Amino acid sequence: MLSHYEREYPFGWLGLLSDTPPVNHELIYGQHERGFVLCSQRSLTRSRYYLQVPLSDKVEDWSDERFWNELKARLPEEVAADLVTGPALEKSIAPLRSYVVEPMQYGKLFLVGDAAHIVPPTGAKGLNLAASDVCYLYRILVKVYREGRTELLEKYSELALRRVWKGERFSWFMTNLLHDFGDRQDAWDHKMQQADREYFLNSHAGLVNIAENYVGLPYEEIC
Repeated sequence: MLSHYEREYPFGWLGLLSDTPPVNHELIYGQHERGFVLCSQRSLTRSRYYLQVPLSDKVEDWSDERFWNELKARLPEEVAADLVTGPALEKSIAPLRSYVVEPMQYGKLFLVGDAAHIVPPTGAKGLNLAASDVCYLYRILVKVYREGRTELLEKYSELALRRVWKGERFSWFMTNLLHDFGDRQDAWDHKMQQADREYFLNSHAGLVNIAENYVGLPYEEIC
């Protein structure tokens, strides 16, 4: 019996790829009253930028000029001043959702990656969780074929899901921390979101918490 767990978010990310130098050599996550913003580097001469947009928006609604103007409006002035604009190589809108299916195996059929779980990209955990699944399955199969430990096959789903749910939690947390939820967010939610941001950005323990989860939690031993 499969169980499905899902959360859909009321916004998407509008992404633009351009042959322009990155605005900063570090990844920039931004929270603004107009919505979330992300600046990332693909190379020294290629950049990828994202804006939170309503799900009703279409790529055709966003000219290059409109995108760059909105990006500048959401960035701190000192960062926006360094932004180099240019023609878009590609633009697309991706809806955000969280999804997990349990269990991640049926007999000798094993699910890995997006076949079993999807995360919003805010926590940068999609590919990491897929690699985590493969790592657990590989380590189990090595023991099965080298040591005859066939009973370990039944542990794959349990092991993988413990790490998956931690990655899902972090991605959900980062999404809730940095996005505007519009009508789904009342005054209380807004104040809690603000308090969370102030705590995690101004507390050593809070920063360590984010860093530990962003870099990746340790793997469990397979005995």
